[in-house]
Amino acid sequence: MRINSLWIIVGIVLMNGIGMTVVLPLLPFLLDGYLSVSQIVIGMSALASVFAACTFLAAPVLGALSDHYGRKKILIISLLGSVIGYILFGIGGALWVLFLGRIIDGLTAGNISTLFAYIADSTEPQERAKWFGYIGAAMGIGCMIGPALGGPLGAISIKLPFFVTAGIMLLSLICAYFFLPESLSPEKRSTHLSIKSFNLFGQFKDIFTIKETTVLIIIGGFFYVGLEIYQFNFSIFLKDIFAWGPALIGGLFTLIGACDIISRAVLLPRLLKKFSERAIGSAGLCGLALGLGLITLSAHSPNPLLIIAGVMSITLGEGLFDPTYNGRLSQSVDESSQGKLQGVNQSLQSAYRVLVPLVAAAVYSFSPSLLYGVAACIIMGSLILFSKLQPLYNF
Repeated sequence: MRINSLWIIVGIVLMNGIGMTVVLPLLPFLLDGYLSVSQIVIGMSALASVFAACTFLAAPVLGALSDHYGRKKILIISLLGSVIGYILFGIGGALWVLFLGRIIDGLTAGNISTLFAYIADSTEPQERAKWFGYIGAAMGIGCMIGPALGGPLGAISIKLPFFVTAGIMLLSLICAYFFLPESLSPEKRSTHLSIKSFNLFGQFKDIFTIKETTVLIIIGGFFYVGLEIYQFNFSIFLKDIFAWGPALIGGLFTLIGACDIISRAVLLPRLLKKFSERAIGSAGLCGLALGLGLITLSAHSPNPLLIIAGVMSITLGEGLFDPTYNGRLSQSVDESSQGKLQGVNQSLQSAYRVLVPLVAAAVYSFSPSLLYGVAACIIMGSLILFSKLQPLYNF
């Protein structure tokens, strides 16, 4: 039953990945009905920032509530918020309706942190990296399927993909309600719920008082910031430096998706049988740093082979480090604090998505190669800290 529940979680993540990315290619065309051509990029940035800001505020609170009330209830609320948000997008009619949809979706965006907490509840510590890898692979598969569906659906009606996404999220909700058992038994739940539980900074304070967790979150911060720099404007980099068009860029992103799935679902489980998590995580960070270094070099010597080698190295490295990191992070707190921990982690990642693009855009305008060189150095910082951590903690 436990294994079946874990595969249901993987299936829900797959549907989430499809749902979220069905609409991605169509946002500029949807906003075309509300904004001028010059305002569309600002509108897209504003919608993304509003969602990230709401997630930053809500995720730790939802995580703490899941520690008290259980994972299933919070997961259902989160999925319901997504259903409502995408229905509002489909209805539209005014720009404020679109923003309301993103606000509702953002304020209930506890599904990822709750799913991670569910995995932590349902697995032994040594199994978590493997299952976090499967979740990442499922998301990768979903992110490959979603855009492929979005284009044909959008050709029928620009609003149809948003209603389809709402339907996919509703299907996830139904699966969670009828088929997913609660993972956090009553005796393992947090017993104290007060006004402090709804205080964002109180949640951060509780997590950052745990020394091992704090060090790991700092390591993760370096990792996610370096990765966000790479992901933020890679398409623009390919357009500016290599003069690639949509077809070539799309093909490269398909390669990235394939490498991500192979790394997380095929390579990682096999490596975990032979090597320690710390060795695999370190190798992943080395791959990331190497790949970013190759992209930096390609800015001065525009060779497509450097780009292909770089993105493969980055994607394989990310697929090895991210699950092992999340597995170790989940072991730094007990069962009654998993939701709070994952909520804080998701909240911080939302903050990175708001702040990093602002700084990265300024650096990129000065020098594209410098930006990717900085990203490589940040990942090296994560590797150094990760390596220094090992003698202190047994993993």
